Amino acid sequence: MDLSLTPEQEMLKSAVSRFTQQEYPKETLLEMQASGEVVPSQPWRRLVDTGWLGIIIPEEFGGEGGSFTDAGVLFEELGRGPVPGPHISSAIMGAFTILEGGTDEQKQDWLPRLAKGERSLVLALTEADYSWWQEDVHLAARRDGDGYKLSGAKAYVMDANSASHFICAARSEETGEVGLVLISADSPGVSTRLLPGFVWHLCEVTLEDVVVSPGDVLGGSFAGGWDALQRAISKTIPILGAYQVGACQSVYEMSVDYSRTRMQFGTPIGRFQRVQDHIINLVNQLDAARWTNYEALWKLDNGAEAQDAVHLAKAVGSEAYYQACNFAHEVHAGLGSMTEYGLTLHTTASRTLYHYLGDPKFHRRRLADALGL
Repeated sequence: MDLSLTPEQEMLKSAVSRFTQQEYPKETLLEMQASGEVVPSQPWRRLVDTGWLGIIIPEEFGGEGGSFTDAGVLFEELGRGPVPGPHISSAIMGAFTILEGGTDEQKQDWLPRLAKGERSLVLALTEADYSWWQEDVHLAARRDGDGYKLSGAKAYVMDANSASHFICAARSEETGEVGLVLISADSPGVSTRLLPGFVWHLCEVTLEDVVVSPGDVLGGSFAGGWDALQRAISKTIPILGAYQVGACQSVYEMSVDYSRTRMQFGTPIGRFQRVQDHIINLVNQLDAARWTNYEALWKLDNGAEAQDAVHLAKAVGSEAYYQACNFAHEVHAGLGSMTEYGLTLHTTASRTLYHYLGDPKFHRRRLADALGL
């Protein structure tokens, strides 16, 4: 298994690194956080114009037709920011869901627009208990003529405040099957509320008698919707993990730089054993996340059985980013808690991404199932 990057991937890595440094410096990210503006028009438009949002979308649908590892390289560099916006939630997760479960007509309609950033399509799955299990989808779709009406709420929806549409998981009152329904954020009866607290772009989406047509049901039927969603999640997870790897790398570099320049008793604090312990622990988390996620990307690219690797990558990658921020705060002490320093950008993101698409506990359980335990 060769995990080295190709020359083309190295070029992509350099290009994205330059773009991120130019368009999303720390000052811009802090301004976005303070204002609550998730997708500022200028840097986001420039990101869209690169064509990178279509990296996993096949060329026949207006995308770049890149590999999983190509996408991993792209999102690792975006994670160093951490660059916010509906890139993973829409251009990756949304696109994979359409690819896995959509009809030919839905693919033709949605994928070119996702690749061009004309629409943003995010998953609305979890409800009040924040479970990722099928049995915990309670929002009901009841018959209304030829279509359906949906009422209820989805909680902790990533990037809902910048989405044009939602992929809403709902249970058919007729069959009990969980399917996926495409809903415009502007539809009558749809409202979105940004959740307060130490979270990163999480929202509650409320549906009140929202009417959807038969053509809005992904795949044309509730049957098979849940399975399509699981395939899409499995393909998204290692790309999300690569984003977390880039974020861990950035946190590591901040910690090393600070430990070399912060003087205490006339000595750089990096010479103190306890500080060294924190940085070494951070390196362990970073390397574990990097190798587990790129192994999963390699398996997906090469058509190998990847389910166990995917669950391991999510469990390790989310834990790594979470703990890397903890160790970084130990190194930085009080300075790391100051918003203007920038470390808390990662701390907030790590807490939210820890749970997105299932937390480590959930994926360890799924890994045990995949191993037949």
